[in-house]
Amino acid sequence: MASWVDDELAGCRFADVRLEKRFKALVERLSEGIGETIPMACQDWANTKAAYRFLSNSRVTEAEILAGHLVSTRERFAATEGWALVLHDTTEFSFKRDKPGLIGKTVLTMGGKDKNGRRTPVTVCGLLMHSSLVVTTEGVPLGISAIKFWTRKEFKGTNALKKKINPTRVPIEEKESVRWLDNVRQTTTLLDDPARCVHIGDRESDIFELFCTAHDANTHFLVRTCVDRLAEDGRHTIGHEMKNADVKANHLLTVLDKKGQPSKAVLELRYRRIRVLPPIGKQNRYPKLDLTVIYAQEREVPTGRDRIDWKLITDLPVSTPLQAIEKLEWYASRWKIETFHKILKSGCKAEESKLRNDSGRLRSSRS
Repeated sequence: MASWVDDELAGCRFADVRLEKRFKALVERLSEGIGETIPMACQDWANTKAAYRFLSNSRVTEAEILAGHLVSTRERFAATEGWALVLHDTTEFSFKRDKPGLIGKTVLTMGGKDKNGRRTPVTVCGLLMHSSLVVTTEGVPLGISAIKFWTRKEFKGTNALKKKINPTRVPIEEKESVRWLDNVRQTTTLLDDPARCVHIGDRESDIFELFCTAHDANTHFLVRTCVDRLAEDGRHTIGHEMKNADVKANHLLTVLDKKGQPSKAVLELRYRRIRVLPPIGKQNRYPKLDLTVIYAQEREVPTGRDRIDWKLITDLPVSTPLQAIEKLEWYASRWKIETFHKILKSGCKAEESKLRNDSGRLRSSRS
């Protein structure tokens, strides 16, 4: 275990060599007791107190903590050949705290009830994390290439924003959505081989600015689209273009229903290269892009599970059914980052932390 920790954290550099030694010791103990609390993993009060002091030290930043792993990710990436898939996703870590302001807010839910039984809004406190996981096309994880943590002091949801201004006219730099662009840029800088990378995201990543960021960085993207953008001469949309596209092939695959039972699905594949226009309010800022749209829809409506209906958009060319199927398989790899987030919560039990706030101070003298 010590050898693994030394190799993985070799790129870490702290302001004080003692902090580096403490960090390696803490990681080793947590690795030996995955899912345990800090006191249980550290075994005695002296090591526990040292761990809390390390986490609350103002000279320790998340960048320094993650630096060693990021370097190791780059080295593992450099040792591979061919395409690498960069899987992006956002998750929330929710914590029960008497004073949400110490950590921050993540979302408002209607999970509470008043004395009359009527549903009332409840503020959930915690942290948000947007991470980027690098895997090979065979699904072998190489490590995290970019990560961002944040929390909310106040809610600025889309619905509230619509009352004041059209959200599509707000610069991306003023939205939380800028995290998608930031992680693409950070990954490009870290791995230093953008032409090999394909950035993959769900419908939340269907952002025209993301397409342009990837284009400017000479890297690639594959996202599930949900926006029916203007296309070609601007007099019709992507949806209209794909409605007129011919079915190029049928693809048979095995999927699991809601009970975990296997069933067969036949997908009709359509794909077409389309000139896609930026949003109307941003056409002076962003260029038109020639992109490939892949539409995979299940021929029949199945029983026991949802119908497969994927619309993917990518800058990569697709000219054969095999290339289209390849892109579908790449997108299906996106579930690996959701598994990664699930492991952090259920396996590592990150949401059971007893730290008082996001800077690592103690909740009590022996929490």
